[in-house]
Amino acid sequence: MTRRFTALAALAVICAAAEVVAGRGMSPGVVWDVLNGGGDATERHIVFQLRLPRLLVALGAGACLAVAGLVLQSALRNPLAGPEVTGVTPGAVLGAVTATALGLAGWDSPLAVVLAACAGGCAGAALLWLLAGRGRGDPAQTAVHGVLVSSVLGGLTAMVLLVEPGELGSVVQWLVGTTEGRVWEHWHLLWPWALLWGTAAWLLAGPLTLLRCGDDIALAAGLSARRARTLALICAVALTAGAVAAVGALGFIGLLVPHLAVAVFGADLRRSLPGAALTGAVVVCGADATAQLSSRLLATALDSGRLTVPVGALTACLGAALLLLVVRRTPSRTF
Repeated sequence: MTRRFTALAALAVICAAAEVVAGRGMSPGVVWDVLNGGGDATERHIVFQLRLPRLLVALGAGACLAVAGLVLQSALRNPLAGPEVTGVTPGAVLGAVTATALGLAGWDSPLAVVLAACAGGCAGAALLWLLAGRGRGDPAQTAVHGVLVSSVLGGLTAMVLLVEPGELGSVVQWLVGTTEGRVWEHWHLLWPWALLWGTAAWLLAGPLTLLRCGDDIALAAGLSARRARTLALICAVALTAGAVAAVGALGFIGLLVPHLAVAVFGADLRRSLPGAALTGAVVVCGADATAQLSSRLLATALDSGRLTVPVGALTACLGAALLLLVVRRTPSRTF
C-alpha cells in the first residue's frame, strides 16, 4: 500500500511539472530558468502568479471532486452516484451562474462565487432530499431522484442564460469547467475548505464503510444509517461546491475516479479516501496539462493564438469514452 501511494505521489509530481511547462508563451527552458531564480519580471509573473496557482487549484479541485464522489457512492450504495448526477454539481453551477448574471459575483470576486456555489449546491442537495421523501433511505430511489433534480437544475441554468444572454461568455466556463485565470486568491479560498471537509469525510470512513455493506448491517453495528448518510451528503455537497466555485463543472471526475481509487487502494475507506484525493488530483492535473499542450499545438497548427481547450471538455470526452468502454466490456454487470 505504501508503494502505491508513493508511486501515485511521484505521478502527481510528474503531472505538476508537465502542467507548469505546458502553457503557451514560454518554453520549458525559460520556465526552469525562472524556477531557479532567473527570468525577467514578466516571466516571473507568468510562472509564480498564473501557472503555480492554476496548478494548485487543479490539484485541489480534483481531490475535492474525487472524495465527494467516493463519499456519495458509499453513502448511497450506488456505483453511478456522483456529484454530477445527484444535483450537487448542477446546483453549485446554477448558484454561480445566477450570482454572476445578477452582478453579485464574478471571476474578480472569488469569495462571492464560493458562497454562491455553496448555496446552490446545498439547494440542489436539499431539493433531492425533499423529493426523495420517505424513500430517501433507498439508494436506488435517491439516485433516480438525483438524476431528475440534476435535469431540473440544468434547465434552470439554461433559463438564466436566456434571460441574461449578455452574460453567456462570462459564465459558459462554469458549464464546461476550466482552470484558466486562476490566481492565488482562488487557492487561498480552496485549500482550507478542502482540508476541512476532506478531514470530515475521512473521519466518516468507518460509518461509510458500514453503509457500503447495507443499512441492516449498519443498524446491527449500532449505527444510525440516516444520520450517517446525512452527514456524508453534507460533506459531499461542501466538497463539490468548493471545487465548482474554483473551476466550474468538471465532468466524470467524481463519478469514475472513485472506482479507480477503490480498485487500487481497496474497499477500506480509511485508505481509499486519501487515495481518491490523490488520484483525483493527478487526473485533473494531468488533464489540464494535456489541455494546455493541446491548445498550444492547435494554436500553432491553425494559426489562432486565442484557441483554448478547456480541461472540462477534455475530462467530459475522456470520461464518457471510458464509461462506455467499461459498460460494453461488462454487459452483465448491474450498474
